[in-house]
Amino acid sequence: MSIEVCLLTRVSKSSQSYERQIQDLTKECERKKYTISKIFNEKITGRVKNENRKSWLDLLHYLDSNPNIKKVLVWELTRLGRTPLQTLKAVEELSNRNISLVIYNYQLETINPDGTPNAITQMLITILSEFARTELELIEQRLSSGYKKYRASGGKVGRKKGSTISDQELLIKHADIVRLLKKERSIREISKLTNKSTATVLKIKKIAK
Repeated sequence: MSIEVCLLTRVSKSSQSYERQIQDLTKECERKKYTISKIFNEKITGRVKNENRKSWLDLLHYLDSNPNIKKVLVWELTRLGRTPLQTLKAVEELSNRNISLVIYNYQLETINPDGTPNAITQMLITILSEFARTELELIEQRLSSGYKKYRASGGKVGRKKGSTISDQELLIKHADIVRLLKKERSIREISKLTNKSTATVLKIKKIAK
């Protein structure tokens, strides 16, 4: 009997695509003869807490309503989150439901075939999550350092004086806000989910009317 699974993909920016993740995970399911019950995609920064990730919450609700689902596949560990706390919390929420997390790029599973927790995978997840957090911090430090050096040498940031951006360009640039507005999420909630200011959300809301 085929094992039923769900796929969870995530990208950080609205301009990015999760098609490659879906393709790779689908091929993996075909190889292992898994049946894909449903695919959950989200475009949101990995810094957002689990409780503010709509697709993640939708996935948990679906798992609770469909006890026949045995596994959740992700392309890589950082698709669950960018901090060890959020990643481990996500793994725990799946484990509490007896759902095995399959990490495609490392070929790791959190639950053994006999239903027992995979201790080695749990340990590796902790280590890999910490590596991901450190990597993100190093990137941010390099960007910050480069920005400061650029400013110190007389460089200017932002749009040139007098330049404008059309309403249509703004809507495209902030497509993530537009999508959440259509779902009637609150201004404050959208701000948290997109990591953008409430002023920006209000501006897009006004243009999108």
